[in-house]
Amino acid sequence: MRIIVTGGAGFIGSSLCRHLVLDKGWTVLNIDKLTYAANLKSLETIERHIGYKFVRADICDRATLDSQFSEFAPDAVMHLAAESHVDRSISGSDEFIRTNVLGTHTLLETARAYWSKLPATAKDRFRFLHVSTDEVYGSLGPTGFFVEQTPYDPRSPYSASKAASDHLVSAWHETYGLPTLISNCSNNYGPYHFPEKLIPLIVLNALEGKPLPVYGDGQNIRDWLYVEDHVRALVLVLTKGRLGEKYNVGGRSERTNLQVVHTICDILDEIVPIKNSRRELVSFVSDRPGHDRRYAIDPSKIENELGWRAMESFESGLRKTVRWYLDNPLWWQPLRQNVYGGERLGLVNA
Repeated sequence: MRIIVTGGAGFIGSSLCRHLVLDKGWTVLNIDKLTYAANLKSLETIERHIGYKFVRADICDRATLDSQFSEFAPDAVMHLAAESHVDRSISGSDEFIRTNVLGTHTLLETARAYWSKLPATAKDRFRFLHVSTDEVYGSLGPTGFFVEQTPYDPRSPYSASKAASDHLVSAWHETYGLPTLISNCSNNYGPYHFPEKLIPLIVLNALEGKPLPVYGDGQNIRDWLYVEDHVRALVLVLTKGRLGEKYNVGGRSERTNLQVVHTICDILDEIVPIKNSRRELVSFVSDRPGHDRRYAIDPSKIENELGWRAMESFESGLRKTVRWYLDNPLWWQPLRQNVYGGERLGLVNA
């Protein structure tokens, strides 16, 4: 297959590009704006591969998208380009609305114009997969799970922008017949994760003996999904999913934020022992505004319909992740020094 991946230089996008090119043998055009969280070094294993091409472009740029679609002639689009960090959306929502809402609209219109002119066979084969988040569903109580029918209730500028983009994709399917699919995933983690996110931030701070910031009481719960398990799910949704449907992808690995931090400390203490436990570095800080208490996905639909299963447990995936950061300082050190050094984000501006 010939696939356009938007946001392919980001964390999940780069993992997807590597999987499509190296494991599936597909041809990929990666369209990415290269914002602060994108990193072409995450694609070094495929950057010279005959089945991979990169174009630096903004998904709000209709003219460039039109020309790339026409030249590349994709069989499908896998749309991952998005501003994704909740804390940054709190202190600066503009880019989230622009990229996640307006950018998705532009991409949908580009795809629709391209798809409408395809020959019948190619038109029937074409797919548009929109990759979204479980945060669109809002916050759960102590019990229950997000399912595909859960009403949307976004609580942050980030989740509101993703909810809007989900609705656009659904509307383009219902109104124009564009062959779309939507996936909503839980918190991803793994190698090549930008160090402002919880797991890489804690790993790197712990390695450097810095405080380990934990919001509020540390009891907020997230469901964790290893990134390579996620990209396998995305391929299944693209190739086997029912058009117009959405599929929730979760790792069945609920943990409190404090449990995550303590587990990272214990793994590092085992691999790189120091005099005292790194748990002593935990520092409770003021909570994030509007911090959702609990997320948990029921992935039964994708498991039962498409046969997907997460291959990594949280413990096995986290150990692989910690080991990757220990082995790859040349990837993360420039980011810590020049892009993001671990400072607090998400404070409300007047």
